[in-house]
Amino acid sequence: MDFYYMPGSAGCRTVIMVAKALGLELNKKLVNTMEGDQMKPEFLKLNPQHTIPTLVDNGFSIWESRVIAVYLVEKYGKDDSLFPKDPKKQAVVNQRLYFDMGTLTDAFSKYYYPLFRTGKLGSEEDLKRIETAFGFLDIFLEGHEYVAGDSLTVADIAILANVSTFDVIEFDFSKYSNVVRWYANAKKVTPGWDENWEGLQQMKAFFDTTIAFFNMDFYYMPGSSGCRTVIMVAKALELELNKKLLNTMEGEQLKPEFVKLNPQHTIPTLVDNGFSIWESRAIAVYLVEKYGKDDSLFPKDPKTRAVVNQRLYFDMGTLYDSFAKYYYPLFRTGKPGTEEDLKKIETSFGFLDTFLEGQDYVAGDQLTVADIAILATVSTFDIVKFDFSKYANVTRWYANAKEVTPGWDENWEGLLAMKAFLEDREAAGK
Repeated sequence: MDFYYMPGSAGCRTVIMVAKALGLELNKKLVNTMEGDQMKPEFLKLNPQHTIPTLVDNGFSIWESRVIAVYLVEKYGKDDSLFPKDPKKQAVVNQRLYFDMGTLTDAFSKYYYPLFRTGKLGSEEDLKRIETAFGFLDIFLEGHEYVAGDSLTVADIAILANVSTFDVIEFDFSKYSNVVRWYANAKKVTPGWDENWEGLQQMKAFFDTTIAFFNMDFYYMPGSSGCRTVIMVAKALELELNKKLLNTMEGEQLKPEFVKLNPQHTIPTLVDNGFSIWESRAIAVYLVEKYGKDDSLFPKDPKTRAVVNQRLYFDMGTLYDSFAKYYYPLFRTGKPGTEEDLKKIETSFGFLDTFLEGQDYVAGDQLTVADIAILATVSTFDIVKFDFSKYANVTRWYANAKEVTPGWDENWEGLLAMKAFLEDREAAGK
């Protein structure tokens, strides 16, 4: 019994829960509709409508989740409890299934699907359709524990898949008291709920990433080390930043509209769907915690995380600070800082070299946001031709970090822009 699906799809999750209730094992075959797998000739032979879910049971191909659910019950059910044979009871189940498709799912798609095309939700009228749909469902459940009778049916399972989708994207249906009561019970009594919720987490991650794609404004300058840190972290997370160039040389960071976003008027600044945050390392950690598919870039283990955090603070307070003290005077006077300032750089690289003794990465055995932040800083030293070749561990780490860090090419492009600016300043100071 081959089952072509995607975990986030409500229809696919419906079938998975029905199969679980029947004690059936599905031979799951992932179809990535985002990459066009459903248009491949071999899949079109199974389902000319090229939709998921699709079930192939010993050569018999059938699609549409509610149809599959009923088919499985009628063929493999030990009794008819999930889809009663009594004409009146069955009619109510069917009515709820059509309501699920034609009203509840339709309302969801009209309001939320535009996000995937335009980055914006549907209209207020579309939102009212959702509220109307939940109002109907609330009426159906008045005095009932289940949506179509006195026991769990495929209608409950299909509607559970849908309502849990509204739940995971944080649509507030708390005012529909009958729905809330039913939902709490349905989660407990429906087999396969855990897998349904796992699929929803994948769907939510995609949903959040889509919102971020369209609503994540990033105020930056290409040469800034902090800006380049965020760009590389976003690349590692496969996030698109809506980049907004902010020329701090011309005082754009002091414009009232920017100061409203960031009263410290610094770059980088990220505005994620209305939430404004600045300081590159804070942004990097935020992006990983909100959009990371796992915690590899910023581990949840307290000890490992503490080391990552220590390296981030080292990057800001020691390594980058030494750069600023020695090289920033170039921007004002055309000349670097003092010999003492230069020694602070050497001391910083000495510390970093010690951290990297016997390690491929700065904070453990894998790439983290600490590597990315420090890479942005060390590459800045590289572009101004500070010679750190005597720090063997740093040199080894740097060669590897350039290879394994997503977004390195854009980091280097930003550095070249910075280098050109520095050269102009040096020339002006002579």
